[in-house]
Amino acid sequence: MKKTVLPSGLRIITEAIPTTRSAALGVWVGIGSRDETPVMSGASHFLEHLLFKGTHKRTAMEISAEIEAVGGETNAFTTKEYTCYYARVLDSDLPLAVDVLVDAVADSLLDPSDVETERGVILEEIAMHEDEPGDEVHDVFTEAIYGDHPLGRLISGTPESITPMTRDQINTFYRKRYKAPEIVIAAAGNLDHATVVKLVRKALAGTPLDTGAAAPADPRPGDKRVRVRKPHTVVVHRDTEQAHIVLGTVGLSRYDERRFALGVLNNVLGGGMSSRLFQEIREKRGLAYSVYSYGSQYADSGVFGVYAGCAPGKAPEVLDLIRAELARVAESGITPEELVRGKGMVKGAYVLGLEDTSSRMSRLAKSELLHGDLMGVDELLTRVDAVTMVDVEKIAADLLAREPSLAVVGPFDEGGFPPG
Repeated sequence: MKKTVLPSGLRIITEAIPTTRSAALGVWVGIGSRDETPVMSGASHFLEHLLFKGTHKRTAMEISAEIEAVGGETNAFTTKEYTCYYARVLDSDLPLAVDVLVDAVADSLLDPSDVETERGVILEEIAMHEDEPGDEVHDVFTEAIYGDHPLGRLISGTPESITPMTRDQINTFYRKRYKAPEIVIAAAGNLDHATVVKLVRKALAGTPLDTGAAAPADPRPGDKRVRVRKPHTVVVHRDTEQAHIVLGTVGLSRYDERRFALGVLNNVLGGGMSSRLFQEIREKRGLAYSVYSYGSQYADSGVFGVYAGCAPGKAPEVLDLIRAELARVAESGITPEELVRGKGMVKGAYVLGLEDTSSRMSRLAKSELLHGDLMGVDELLTRVDAVTMVDVEKIAADLLAREPSLAVVGPFDEGGFPPG
């Protein structure tokens, strides 16, 4: 793995994998939905759509056609703390991918007609999301935790924020936020680092990102305290065949040293078919098809929750079982056998997730952008192996004993849950 910092502060980091015949490329920008004001809620996601719509060199059709003509794929996604534009191609076509992707991110036109077209697309996307209650409930839960804090807002924005957003507002956000020091370009596959650096320099030449000397941006600070709401219940009425519930609380930040213990605990609780929640709720009682626990971590906060989808009439029983299992683990911890299994699941998932160039590229970029350094695979496995029963018991007693918030999406009155 090699890294080069351009004078502008833009970073290029690569991993050579000579045994592959492909290459994955990503342009990662350390700007996400939490960097938006309420008026601009959804601007980062709006940009994700618009940057593929045309530059001074290429039309939208040319951007997609040039990559697809060589059998490659390109796409993008937005999170609360960063945005990624990526491509995967044959190793011989990496120069093309660099030129197309860097051009799109650095020199987009944001044509007014494209803004209007994509506004309609995004409003349809928001409406579609509301038709997926299994996804919507996680947003409801996050909002229940963070309220009107930027972490609690929808990444997509809302119809109320997207509809009046102007092209000039989006362009101002684009040019003020998409600065070279905030950008990491990562690549993994059959490549040569020096060649990738030359390709990026060439693609950047003459664009708004070809700027003067600056230092790379530091990782988003993690010493701030995020204000959260008091635990409560939010019920969203939807005429669905299933009830979708998330029960949980504030979790850990990505800088918290206890995150490795939480990873083990998460797998024991709801990380697979051998987990406690899956066995208790699905295997023994057949009350739900899907039940799992999960954690989301940010620079200065995080959430930990348990999701279940079940028949509406079974929701109260499922919820009681979840609460009872969380209380049991908070009070008594886990068994030695579960500790071993939980560690194995964390390590296996991590290593097996690095079996393709795209995941290796993502690992490079996230490590640089979010942490400022790269933790080696062996070091990470060592950190997981070092987790003790006491570590898991402490994090369980802390998180799982807290009064949780509850999000429910299903055919219930919005005034209360469970149904009478």
